[in-house]
Order: sequence, then structure tokens, then C-alpha cells
Amino acid sequence: MLAIGGPAGYPLRFTSEPLISSAAVPFLSRELLIAPSSALIRGRIDRCVQELAGGSRSHVTGLFDHDCVVLNGRVETNPGCTLSAGDQVHVRFEENRRYSPRRRPQQQQHRGFSIVFEDRHVIVVEKSADLLTVPTDGREPHTLLYRVNEHVKYEGRGRGAFVVHRLDRGVSGLLMFGKTKEDAKLMQNQFRQRKPERQYDALVSGIIPQDSGEFRSFLATGKNLTRYSTDDEDDGQLAVTHYQVVERLPDTTHVTVQLETGRRNQIRVHFAEAQHPVLGDNRYRSDLWKEIPWAHKRFALHASTLGFTHPMSGAPMRFSSPLPAEITNFMKFSKRLDKVIQQDLRVPRSDAAKAKAKDRKQKRRRG
Repeated sequence: MLAIGGPAGYPLRFTSEPLISSAAVPFLSRELLIAPSSALIRGRIDRCVQELAGGSRSHVTGLFDHDCVVLNGRVETNPGCTLSAGDQVHVRFEENRRYSPRRRPQQQQHRGFSIVFEDRHVIVVEKSADLLTVPTDGREPHTLLYRVNEHVKYEGRGRGAFVVHRLDRGVSGLLMFGKTKEDAKLMQNQFRQRKPERQYDALVSGIIPQDSGEFRSFLATGKNLTRYSTDDEDDGQLAVTHYQVVERLPDTTHVTVQLETGRRNQIRVHFAEAQHPVLGDNRYRSDLWKEIPWAHKRFALHASTLGFTHPMSGAPMRFSSPLPAEITNFMKFSKRLDKVIQQDLRVPRSDAAKAKAKDRKQKRRRG
């Protein structure tokens, strides 16, 4: 091993190691400890790797893509990661090999999600209604999990995406993933303890007379994975849903929903069993409300607020998402239609009534 002075005076080590294979390809191993006085502090790690390994920017990106870079004992895939004093960077690569960046997936205009927040531990996204969160039967590979995982790994932002909670297909809105298994487990514990804030906006069928209320039942699973409420707590899971009426529209009610528990289909089942199914939910809808003109292939249900405690820093995090156009446009249409109907229902005054009103008006002017 040869030790020489590295950039900004920190120790730099070069070693050659044989690859354990029949080809016995030699590897180079280069290590760097970031000193407190280093100019690389708060700089990008790829700059440091380029000083250690040499080569073009493309070659350096390839080193990250092929797991050749280790930061403080863990593989680092993010070239944009910033360095701190005391960080140890280790690069191990084949001698005389040019590492090419792995092919990035083409950016899709409609990839099904947008990023709301991302750091080294969590990623919060806004999901489109047409995506499954996770695969259900192995026949749908391009789920939200797959696409977020692809983004995290191929953009060099972490190891991948790990599920914390889910949204049904047909529901849009805010969802979070952990970027390591450890982060995901910490967040799952928060959800089990019912600590995160989860608020939804929904359009439900019919007019709810109460301004607020609560649904509490035990949800069980029937045929075809349909959910239903039962009185037998041994047969179901406790589900608690709180709601607040925002606005009453013709034949529909806009409500905000707070989840105390997060069971599959919970909001949809509770409102359907109260005879106020979510618009667009054909699985739990009753025939009583089938004439409401909801023309979209999604539910009128949107995860609008998500709040939690950051798994590492402990800082409170809270995110909001505006209502999607399908819901706001339906509300505007309902209000316009109601206004037209109310105008048509007005009884026109007779000619005699108009004449009397005119005569009274003239008398008031003379007086």
C-alpha cells in the first residue's frame, strides 16, 4: 500500500487487489478521509470521486451506477450527495476499465406521480388516480412503487423506495415512501401508533344532514376482497373515520375526512354503508345513486393532507395537495346546473300582477 498526500492534505491510499474470479482482474482501491479544513466540505461527492479515480464526468457517474463508491461504509449511489468533515470516501474499481453510466429510463410526460418532498430518508409524492400503489396479483408491474423506486435508484438518490402506507387505485393524492428499509420501518411504526395526520377530500352521494360525524366499525373481508362492517371484533379490524361537511351541493356533499385508522377501503365502505357512497365507486355504490353524472374513471376521493414526524430529525412535516380538476370541475358544474334549475322553477308573474306592481310604484313616486 502506498500512502501519499491527497487533496487539501488528507490521507489518500492507493491499493491494488485481485478480483476473486478466474480472470483475476486487478482492482484499484482508493480511500479519502475528509479533513475539517478540506475544500470539499459541503461539496458534491462526485467531485471527490473524480479526484480519486480520474476520468470524465461520464466515467464518474458510471462508478456510482456500478456501486463502486462507498461513503462511511455504505454504498452511495447519489453523485450529488454533499460531504461533511470526517466523512470517509472509498472508491473500488477495475483497472483500465471505463465505467459507463447505466441507461436512464426515458422521462415519461405522464409517469403517474409528482414529487412533493425528497431527502435522504423519505420521499413524498402525489399519486395519480389511475395507479396501483403496489402490485396485487403480479400482473401489474408498473405500479407507483415501481415508478418511484425507478426514480430513486436511477436518479442516484438512494437505494430505492420502500412502502409505508397505500392509496387505493382510483384515489389520488399524497403518499410517502421510505428510502431505506430502516426509514420505512420507523414510519410504519408511526402509522401503527396512529400518529400521522391524514386528511382526505371526498364528494359523496346525497345530502348529509349532520355537519360532522364519526363512523366506527370492525371491517372484515368478504368474497372478491370486498370489505364490509361487522359487529364481531374477532372477525374484523377496528376502523374509525371522522368527517366534516364542507359544502352541500345538489345530490352530493363535499366532506373532509380524517382517518384515525387506515384500513383498506375504509372511507369508501363507511360512507357507502351510511347510504352516501363516494362518487365513482361502483363497487360499493347503491343503485339509489347511479344516476349522478360522474363521468370519470376514478373516485371523487383525494388524499389532500399528510403530516408526520421525520424519521431521523424528528422535525414535524406537513404537506397539502389541491383538489384535482375532476373534482373541482364537477363541483362548479353542479353549482351552475342548480342555478339554472332554480331560475327555471321561478313562477312568472301574470300580466295583472305586473300592472298592479307598476301602479304601486308610480303612486309611491307621486307621494
